[in-house]
Amino acid sequence: MFKTIKNALKTPDVRKKLLYTLLLIVIFRLGCYITVPGVDTFALSEAFGETNGMAALIDLISGGAFSRFSIFAMSISPYITASIVIQLLSMVIPALERLTKEGGEEGRKKINKYTKILTVFLALIEGLGLYLSYSSSGIFLETNFITGATVVISLMAGTALLMWLGDEITNKGIGNGISIIIFVGIIAGLPGAVTSIWDLIMPIVSSDPITRSFSTTGLLIALGIIIGAIILIAAVIFVQQAERRVPVQYSKRVVGRKMVGAQNTHIPLKLVMAGVMPIIFASSFLTFPAMIIQMFIPDIASQTGFWSVIYNFSIASSTSSVGWGYTIANAIVYLLLIVGFTFFYTYATFNPAEVSNNIKKNGGFIPGIRAGKPTTDYLSSIISKLTWFGGLYLAIIAILPMLIRFIPNINIAFGGTSILIVVGVALETIQQLESQLVMRHYKGFLE
Repeated sequence: MFKTIKNALKTPDVRKKLLYTLLLIVIFRLGCYITVPGVDTFALSEAFGETNGMAALIDLISGGAFSRFSIFAMSISPYITASIVIQLLSMVIPALERLTKEGGEEGRKKINKYTKILTVFLALIEGLGLYLSYSSSGIFLETNFITGATVVISLMAGTALLMWLGDEITNKGIGNGISIIIFVGIIAGLPGAVTSIWDLIMPIVSSDPITRSFSTTGLLIALGIIIGAIILIAAVIFVQQAERRVPVQYSKRVVGRKMVGAQNTHIPLKLVMAGVMPIIFASSFLTFPAMIIQMFIPDIASQTGFWSVIYNFSIASSTSSVGWGYTIANAIVYLLLIVGFTFFYTYATFNPAEVSNNIKKNGGFIPGIRAGKPTTDYLSSIISKLTWFGGLYLAIIAILPMLIRFIPNINIAFGGTSILIVVGVALETIQQLESQLVMRHYKGFLE
């Protein structure tokens, strides 16, 4: 990895892309500190003292922009939601399915255009929801039509600017623009995590923050967290890079006027084909009731009753203030949802029958397996086992770090979802740099 980065810095073209990407990242981080007009910053610090539920997830992805109610408060979440909606619609609407599979470059441009239009619409709805949710909390200097329009337009403009930054990083930078923005937003919480660990080792013993004393118990807890994080990162890298290779053999056949010889190849099947999407789906599904309830009952956190139970259950995955009972119940439902969404997303992106037909049309076969339905059944069996493993793996990664929040005096921003996203984006970025370096070497050789 370090060798790839070193070679990239030595290459003029790639170095320019890296510097341009760094410039756009700086713009993103500066925007996270520009508060929306009409917000009372003193009331804001009290209202956002502890973010829960979906608010905590958005604040994590946005790099703290949500808790500051900046122009990037909604982060890129409307774009992610729009992408998911368009992807799901392409499975049921034949016209979108043809654009996705057969449209080529023009089809991708149209899909991207539809995604951006839907993003703006969702940003409008989410901006209105945020304004209505927090208008009674006193964070706005005035609550009238002008203030509401200013807040909503500012939030929509921030989301649109993030979309443009992502496109620029993808087209003129090192690639994976949206993923890079999410990556930067998450690692922005790393200094806070380091500070929390330092406070465990050297806790404050008086009202003076300079007066500290060494804590043996805190040191052991800190070492356990660090070792656990290292093991978790290693496990994520291992599973992300691992794949099941299904061998495929092609016999000799005539293509045009040429005889194409037999060849051996394989179908690479990732252990976790769905990536981090099932966790995002499950988290959004679980925390959505809390967002709706909070919009209509702003002081629900201090109330009791049926809606309070639903609210506490919904936010249990993002806070430790609701107790073990809610957390265990939430974790069980969270696990089931992650496994279910893993199966849904995997079979939505990989169709064993379609792959089997393509192998048969090209004169190929899997050794020991007859072409046609037996090949489909064989691939379905493999996909089923990999999906069970991937679903349980994602569930464990997402649920176990939730227990860290019950350790007293610690507030670690990094959870299982964060590590999955950070490691996945880092690996993809390194692969992008390697591919760009290889293309440059080929180009230089041909010239």
